[in-house]
Amino acid sequence: MEMLIREHYLAQIRPFCDSDLVKVITGIRRCGKSVILRQTADELAASGKNCLFLDFDLRPVRSALPDADALIRHVRDRIGSEKLYVFLDEVQNVAGWNEACRTLRLLNCSVFITGSNSKLLSREFTKELSGRYVSFRVRPFVFREAQAFMAQSGREYAISDYLIWGGFPDALIQPDESTRRRYLSDLNDTIIYSDLENRYRIRRKDVFERIVDYVLVSNARILSAKSISDYMLGQNVSVSVPTVIKYLDYLREAYVITDVPQYSAKAKSAMSYYRKIYDEDVSFNSLRRVGPRYDLTHNLENVVLNELCFMDYMVHVFNNKGREIDFLAVKAGKQYLVQVAYSVAEDKAYEREFSAFANLDNSCKKILITADDVDFSTSTVCHYRLKDFLMMNEL
Repeated sequence: MEMLIREHYLAQIRPFCDSDLVKVITGIRRCGKSVILRQTADELAASGKNCLFLDFDLRPVRSALPDADALIRHVRDRIGSEKLYVFLDEVQNVAGWNEACRTLRLLNCSVFITGSNSKLLSREFTKELSGRYVSFRVRPFVFREAQAFMAQSGREYAISDYLIWGGFPDALIQPDESTRRRYLSDLNDTIIYSDLENRYRIRRKDVFERIVDYVLVSNARILSAKSISDYMLGQNVSVSVPTVIKYLDYLREAYVITDVPQYSAKAKSAMSYYRKIYDEDVSFNSLRRVGPRYDLTHNLENVVLNELCFMDYMVHVFNNKGREIDFLAVKAGKQYLVQVAYSVAEDKAYEREFSAFANLDNSCKKILITADDVDFSTSTVCHYRLKDFLMMNEL
């Protein structure tokens, strides 16, 4: 299947192509980092630039260039009078990769790298490259990307499918639901067991896995380390709050979860103790559901959060004097209050969702997003149908 050109990310990378900063493409496993690295290389090569692409997932490449010294010699031999654009895929397989990158960026070349989440996470960039890098966070497909990707092969991907199975590229191409679930289950196991448990040498693996399951199936809900510890104690599992904090940090580092802090209208600041946790991809919730009923309500809110992040909004939960509004989204000095519900067709749901905006002035645009087809907009609140919101580039 032809690869989708992910212009959203390529546009972010282009201004840095000639920079001496190391360009790091990061994100959760199997979200398409290597594809974007290749697309960047292809684009530069098509414009006549000298490019060198090395994939260290391939054994012959790893064998020929096992360490920093070998890699530096290999690149140096190919540098001429014009700048060389060097692309290093899965660079963590090179012993001393950090030394190689620091050296190569000082030569007449521009360096781009990706790395596996099992060995190269955001804190490694900070530590090993000492500020001499710029990173680009890649995510699984948002809905419009998933739809365009499937359309290339004449297939459809409905919003209902997306709310269950999310946007991992290789999951989309599976021929049916059972193979899609199997692929995602294997990916989940690789991230949780191979990457995190092995990387951090977690001894109480059963406890870690139960906490991960609880967190990922509780997406779009308020969680704290203490509430998780208390829940586990109720399940006859004793785990300390510091240990839970450590486990949550592991999930953040591997881009498995995103947590969103509360913004207090009264304090006019973020409050770090109050956070909602969202899955990087809603399939993490669906995999943990037993039976045919999926959690479309919370997955819908999770999808909206992922879309807002994709649109580069800074996002908080908003506390309106005890009434929670799902998101305060901010970009370029503009603020939007966004409430999300699966449906407000029933009177009770309508009252609950619209009342969240009570007593707020019109300094922020108020938006309600639901899966309803009927337009429920009022004089003060704009209702966006989910199918329309998923195609927007801006609020």
